[in-house]
Amino acid sequence: MTEPRRGRGRPPRAASDAGPGARERILRAARDEFADRGYDKTSVRGIAKAAGVDAALVHHYFGTKDEVFAAAIEVSFEPALVIPAVLGEGAEGVGERLARYFLGVWENPATRAPLLAIMRSALTHEAAATVLRGFVLRRLLERVAADLDVPDPEFRAELAASHMIGIAILRYVIRVEPLASAPPEQIVAMVAPTLQRYLTEGPSPTGV
Repeated sequence: MTEPRRGRGRPPRAASDAGPGARERILRAARDEFADRGYDKTSVRGIAKAAGVDAALVHHYFGTKDEVFAAAIEVSFEPALVIPAVLGEGAEGVGERLARYFLGVWENPATRAPLLAIMRSALTHEAAATVLRGFVLRRLLERVAADLDVPDPEFRAELAASHMIGIAILRYVIRVEPLASAPPEQIVAMVAPTLQRYLTEGPSPTGV
């Protein structure tokens, strides 16, 4: 007699006995695997092995590799904390707060390594780029722009993202000088007015 099929996404008993903190271990292992191996060479099975759990438990908590990747991004950015911190008291100073937060995440050694892996993966793999676009734009910047109640929030968010991601690539990935060695406060001071303009000022960026 064949065994009944388990429900979709439900881990086998051995995996479900992994104990408390299994989800956090999986997420830490995923960040390390993506940082060390890149998107292409990272597998759900490899993440499970590094976390000391069955691969079914990874699927149970996160689903596909893309979804694990998205969770690794979310841990680095913590959108539930980012959006209120960036919005602050409203539109005034939002460009500076956004620039300061973004650079602060990259300057922190604890979050820089997984972010480097995420950025490099997004530059070379469409699935990783799709996840990054969906998270950074849809879950972060578009929500910030929408809450500011400005015309064309999606387009404004894309302009802000292009500016910040360009800085990240040149400063942290390619390490172009003198940008790579410039003090963060100098970058914030020069970038903040542009982000402020993108997000809050002037006519509709699309001209409609």
